[in-house]
Amino acid sequence: MTRTDSDIDASSAPLIDHLIELRTRLIWSIAGFLVAFIFCFFFAKQIFNFLVVPYQTATIWAGIDDRQVELIYTAPQEFFFTQVKIAAFGGFFIAFPLIAAQIYKFVAPGLYKEERGAFLPFLVATPLLFLLGAALVYYFFTPMVMWFFLSMEQSGTKEGQAAIQLLPRVSEYLSLIMTLIFAFGLVFQLPVVATLLVRAGITSAEGLASKRKYAIVLAFIAAAILTPPDPMSQIGLALPTILLYEVSIFAARMIEKKRAEKLGANET
Repeated sequence: MTRTDSDIDASSAPLIDHLIELRTRLIWSIAGFLVAFIFCFFFAKQIFNFLVVPYQTATIWAGIDDRQVELIYTAPQEFFFTQVKIAAFGGFFIAFPLIAAQIYKFVAPGLYKEERGAFLPFLVATPLLFLLGAALVYYFFTPMVMWFFLSMEQSGTKEGQAAIQLLPRVSEYLSLIMTLIFAFGLVFQLPVVATLLVRAGITSAEGLASKRKYAIVLAFIAAAILTPPDPMSQIGLALPTILLYEVSIFAARMIEKKRAEKLGANET
């Protein structure tokens, strides 16, 4: 199927018009982020309490749910900056649909009609897959990691044994859960990236399948870099990454099958 100039929006705007359009999209994106940031900062304590729930779940798994969960901060400004980080992280997450829409509106006039139709599903899939990865972290992975760390405590009831109890700092706990959410959210974008590369003709399903053994090695390397230095975190991230790689191969084959069917229909 040959593409004609009519497939592209008739636009011959000079560079200054494109810069003005870019400025407008940036203003909308920044304004949306600032509104979401202020909203999240206002509810930062409630959001932090929500993020502590996995830690509370871990205490139940560890059999110490009768103990009140406590977190500390050791510098006067620590909890304030923790709330700022929460607001920034939550603000970007809430504002992402608006930011993505502004990006799409800026690039859409330069895309062919079929490219615009192909781009929209990825725009929707990206936040949904990130949310799926974040949910896995929140409901299962963080409780599992915290249970692992809580299992190292000592009660101090035995003679000659010191009492060792986990009292995490608010900033360090937030950094841990944010790192895990970011790592899993990033890994869950693998099917999106892979299918985009297949659509662009950069790779193929056969190429992805032939590189499977290298992907497994890279999955464990990425897990070692992105997660805390404990085996449970690394294995817990590497295994979903490998599974998502297999999903990417399946999605790539489906895309190639549809492309072949479309080419066959056009030839007839």
